[in-house]
Amino acid sequence: MAEHKIVARDLSMEFQALDETGHAERVPVLEGFDLQVREGEFLSILGPSGCGKSTFMNILAGLAHKTGGDLLVDGKPLQGINRNQGVVFQGYALLPWRTVLDNIAVGLEIRGVGKAQRLETAREYLELVGLNGFASRYPHELSGGMRQRVAIARSLAYNPDVLLMDEPFAALDAQTRETLQSELLRIWGTHKKTIVFITHSLDEAIFLSDRVAVMTQRPGRIKEIFDIDLPRPRQPELRNTQAFVHYRQRAWEALRDEVADIAREPAVPVRQQNWQSIATLGGYRIGV
Repeated sequence: MAEHKIVARDLSMEFQALDETGHAERVPVLEGFDLQVREGEFLSILGPSGCGKSTFMNILAGLAHKTGGDLLVDGKPLQGINRNQGVVFQGYALLPWRTVLDNIAVGLEIRGVGKAQRLETAREYLELVGLNGFASRYPHELSGGMRQRVAIARSLAYNPDVLLMDEPFAALDAQTRETLQSELLRIWGTHKKTIVFITHSLDEAIFLSDRVAVMTQRPGRIKEIFDIDLPRPRQPELRNTQAFVHYRQRAWEALRDEVADIAREPAVPVRQQNWQSIATLGGYRIGV
């Protein structure tokens, strides 16, 4: 088994954008991007808005194509969509006409798993995320936090080797967000999937991660990676410790100049929409 689950070497990505005169110009989004993700680790990526975090996630999920460089998964070049990766986006992407249980089972359905087996598996992950009693409910009957639990259960039921999470808790209130952070760590501790997690929150990155990678402004590259040497299992009280504050300060020092520089630059409309996903069912894109 390869020590590194994911290896990005000199990765680059550029988009076409229109300048003020209406002419197309190339806009580099990623350039010289190098990252190694270890088997079974929880790695978070921080960076200023528009630096290419979600672009990298889309490339890794097989939803976008790199312009240059190498991207290896399990030591092999990534070719198209990687069915061994699950994706959880900020927007839940649940199918409104399906019950909670059927939403969790949808990835297995796409894979051709028989109905009895996929529903049995879906019930296991329904219990794992603490939603027993909600199997027959519909998405509109759930809170935002419960919907995101369903989205996480759906991706885990797919049994991926890697879980890609693009700001999954960003739209939630602070209390729900902290609760789901703890729940995610509990689940990760049970299954030990490799997780790549994008966030704008310094505290979230530090609380969740084994390592934190900080990106530069666009064109994005990895500026710094540092280990989070805090005890596991992580408890909420950890946020109040001197060690936690130390890591927060270190992350902010790495990020501060990038945020200040990007605030002085004109905006360029190059970011891809982050609700894209691996599969489409009935016109709805879903992250499985």
